[in-house]
Amino acid sequence: MTVTMTATLRTLITLPRMLRHGAAVGAHLPPDAAVVLDPPAPELRAALTAAYAGDHGPARDLLAATRVGAEWERRGGYVPRLAESALHSPGWLDAWLAESPRDPDAVLVKAEHCVQQAWEIRTSARASSVSRDQFQAFFALLDDAVPVIGAAAELNPTDPVPWQVALTHARGSQAPREVFDAYWAEATTRAPHHYGCHLSALQYLCDKWYGSHTEMFDFAERAAEHALPGSKLHALPLLAAVEYDVVADGTPAEGDRIDRSRIHAALKRAQELSDAYPQGDPEVAGLRNHLTLMLVLADRHGEALEQFRAVGVHATEYPWAYLGDAREEFLEFRSGVRMHVAARVPFFSRPRPPVPGARTEAVAPSPHPAPASPVTPHCLALVAAPPHTVADAALMCGVPLRIAPAPGRSSYVELAAGPEPGLRATLLGEDRLTAAADNFTTGEPWPALVLRRTGDRYGFTLLHKGKKVADHDWDPAAPVPDHAAVAATAGTLTTVYGVADTRPVTNLLRGSDDPARRQSALLAALGLPPLPADFGTRDEVLTTLADARVLARRGFFGGIVDTLSGDPAGRPTLPRRPRWWVLRVAALLLFVPVMAYAWWSPDIGWFRASLSTIATCYIAGQLTGAWRRRGRIRKG
Repeated sequence: MTVTMTATLRTLITLPRMLRHGAAVGAHLPPDAAVVLDPPAPELRAALTAAYAGDHGPARDLLAATRVGAEWERRGGYVPRLAESALHSPGWLDAWLAESPRDPDAVLVKAEHCVQQAWEIRTSARASSVSRDQFQAFFALLDDAVPVIGAAAELNPTDPVPWQVALTHARGSQAPREVFDAYWAEATTRAPHHYGCHLSALQYLCDKWYGSHTEMFDFAERAAEHALPGSKLHALPLLAAVEYDVVADGTPAEGDRIDRSRIHAALKRAQELSDAYPQGDPEVAGLRNHLTLMLVLADRHGEALEQFRAVGVHATEYPWAYLGDAREEFLEFRSGVRMHVAARVPFFSRPRPPVPGARTEAVAPSPHPAPASPVTPHCLALVAAPPHTVADAALMCGVPLRIAPAPGRSSYVELAAGPEPGLRATLLGEDRLTAAADNFTTGEPWPALVLRRTGDRYGFTLLHKGKKVADHDWDPAAPVPDHAAVAATAGTLTTVYGVADTRPVTNLLRGSDDPARRQSALLAALGLPPLPADFGTRDEVLTTLADARVLARRGFFGGIVDTLSGDPAGRPTLPRRPRWWVLRVAALLLFVPVMAYAWWSPDIGWFRASLSTIATCYIAGQLTGAWRRRGRIRKG
């Protein structure tokens, strides 16, 4: 009881602080719509885009440059991403091998591809959740990968990356320790500080595979102690801490428990490494995502907020995938951290603004160049209702909107520029336009299609009756979604918009080439208005359209008052819409028992009882007057 009362009291104390400071804390963070999961570096993105289009030339040139320049770290990161693309689109790799069967780069990608193909069948589930048939296929494919890995090592004897692949293969094939040790010796002989090889070895040595928590931490700390300044090997103890605190199942054995001081030391070392790199640098995005999660779990929310700022738009699949959908978990944790920090700011104070380039430790200047600014996302909603109807429904969405008429009694809707966003806008889970569409389609029969353009990534989200019912992205550098998922999305779109034939829509969703054309063609296939000409190139494209109007952001109570008035400008709508009646009847049903209880209870007091009575009479008067006008309209 005491714990519950303490928690309730703490909530009551901190809630006003959150309401006052929630919008300001973390306002410097990039919008949710800009956050991308595991975005590849620009040069890798170009190679992946070409590979999915069937051209292996950019991938060949990219890996050849890393081989000639002995850039083993970059090579170790590029090869898995290229092999992953070959899982979904193998034609380009087959063509490359047919053209140059002894190319060390092509054979290396093939070796990684074979291992990934085996793991895709096994899945990342625990052994108890993997079927016997899956295991049989898994081990058979791993056996087929052995000669390919050997060929990759022979074709480029100085390359440590084939041994990175071999270490992953050893983990899957249940290789004994002496085999692992032999592979590890080959890898470290070629590159003693190679991060990819150390990462594969760390997984083999962790408790869930063939080692223990103690052995994993010993290995990670030893590697970090001997690492060069600025090396990502300094993050290995942090990754071990995540394995121990987040991933491991059950209580560790008595002799295998890790002292918390080692975990605190791992966090400190990781923070120092993060500070040595520019903010937003994708090179250490994985480190910063892991560090952020561990800081949140340690209740160090102020430091976690700074790491979210350093991460920028570069969310990574892990560690967030351990908790659920990776991108959603990242955004939810980020929003939660903002509210925790806001709750600790004194009510009459102001949150301290971030200092650009500030470091928490005195470290040497970073040798890494500052990354390019992220591409600005652009969003626009196509709503199947006229502007005045959308405006009436959007009074309480919490963000300023610009609404313009579109052909076919439809509307274009976009975010309008305004002052500092309110708390409700800050807490919206998705990008603000999608969240607003979620709000104003609730209880309405018409849908809203929110279209996105971010660089060369295009997509949409379909909202219907206040629910997200479909979502899709065209990304030239990402795998094409499987046919079942695309068919389901196409079926939802055609059902909502009353289109009989799903095949044209399915074909448009199945590919990722020329996403601009596919997005525009989708609107035509669904019978929707075309997009404004400048959409995707600048903000607020509706300013040039005739009859565009701005629906200003309203506070919560202001939105209620305006909604009750029936029109954004305060003019009554004749005849009243069903939504108007539903809101007032519901309010009357709420206030009548509240008024009765207020006068009946001796603890309420006459003042608050009078307020409830005034509110009840006001709503009853509105209903009575509207009913009389309704009768006059029918007679007239």
